[in-house]
Amino acid sequence: MNTNEYDVIVVGASNAGGMAACAAAEKGARVLVIDKMKSTNFLYRLSLAAVGTKAQKKAGIEIDKYQLINYLSAFAQDNVDQKLLWTWVNNSASTVDWLEDNVLKPHGAHLYPETDAHYQTLINTAFPTEHDVTNDKHEDVFYGDWVVEKAKELGAEFLWQTKLEHLITEDGTVTGVLTKNTKTSELKEFKAKKGVIICSGGYGSNEALMQKWNPLGLKKNVYSDSPRDDGSGQLAAVEVGAWRDEEPAEIIFDRGSVPVGTNTNEYYIKSWEDIGYFWMGSYPLLKLNLNGDRVGNESAPYEFDMNRATKQPGYLQVAIWNDATMDNLEQFHTLGCARLNWPGFYNTDENKEEINTRIKEGFIQKADTVEELAKKLNLPVENLKNSVDNYNKMCAQGKDTEFGKESFRLLPLTEGSYYGAVYGGRLLATLDGLRVNTKMQVLNTQGNAIPHLYAAGNASGGFFWGSYPDHVPGLTASHAQTFGRLAGQQAAL
Repeated sequence: MNTNEYDVIVVGASNAGGMAACAAAEKGARVLVIDKMKSTNFLYRLSLAAVGTKAQKKAGIEIDKYQLINYLSAFAQDNVDQKLLWTWVNNSASTVDWLEDNVLKPHGAHLYPETDAHYQTLINTAFPTEHDVTNDKHEDVFYGDWVVEKAKELGAEFLWQTKLEHLITEDGTVTGVLTKNTKTSELKEFKAKKGVIICSGGYGSNEALMQKWNPLGLKKNVYSDSPRDDGSGQLAAVEVGAWRDEEPAEIIFDRGSVPVGTNTNEYYIKSWEDIGYFWMGSYPLLKLNLNGDRVGNESAPYEFDMNRATKQPGYLQVAIWNDATMDNLEQFHTLGCARLNWPGFYNTDENKEEINTRIKEGFIQKADTVEELAKKLNLPVENLKNSVDNYNKMCAQGKDTEFGKESFRLLPLTEGSYYGAVYGGRLLATLDGLRVNTKMQVLNTQGNAIPHLYAAGNASGGFFWGSYPDHVPGLTASHAQTFGRLAGQQAAL
């Protein structure tokens, strides 16, 4: 086996790893980054949360960080390390500003802060944290290759198609990594004089780990949209005594349409290909269980849909809408990646095109009457008729007397064509991971730092619990990039 020596080795070249590499190299460290893929350009998120950035100040956006952090803590029922939340909020602006100044602007891109994302209703509190990576043409800009380019400019080296097998330790200190080339299976050891940073993501594509660490996630999710997330980095750390979160956390999009009659125990597709993608699932449409009954306020964070479904037969939900709904989507005022029109991902015509594609594929049903739709969806006809009739009455009154959905989100279903989709969750990422302190040092089960071992991004824990707070848009990516940058700076010392 060949042996090479570096100051810092970063495992994973996505949001956390790329920023860790830049930060460590900026401090003068000799850095090696390994990743099992050929490229990670498309994994860098286009939406980043922060508080107090240059872009926000220019736009006149002010966020009360005390309100925000206490909201995040309460959202997680305090099953988080509040020191980590404060570490993020106090370092998010400098991280995002660094990205804009050193990576985006040299390539003609910049950050656009969303100004209309702060509102509060009976069920929702939302914060204007999101920054969208764009250019003067208001186009989405993919910048991952630029981060890698910047890291190389600073002196970092990259080895692609290289997977972490095990961490190497001496007397309890992490001193290097054992890697495997994913094409040739060649094993190599690399020494790290100052530290190894685990930025390898979650474990959502590893069904054995899902069954062990998040079994309910296998039922409420029908797709895993991150097939690279095998948990290997976390497993390697656990082998050397690392402490993991003891309860799951995850970011789920309620956009996984499935064929009628799907059994979630037998349907878990891991793919980059957006199979059955149902963007309108994140809109507060009329949503029912598989008996055709409405069971809650649909105006809630993405993941709450799928949490609600776990208390219903089949772990799935059914969304119902009509042509008029699709012509009035802007009225819902959805945020983040569910926002209509730029800086969201879809406009009305693109949404209609996706719906027509899913109809042809058999994921979405279309009918001229509610009765016909019920039969196509395999729902009790009378139950669906009653649910639609009752919903229409509340829409006419302008008040949801059943569950309290906001009046501006009540759109009646009085005439066809009618549409329906049976859907479950799309697991974007697991968010429970290795316990770290505010220096991003990985802790052992006694709460002490494991010397020279760091973690950031979705491989690290203590920051999220249960459901992802999507009304703080861009938080997952910002958590990864901010903590990746801090980990790189610390490891290089």
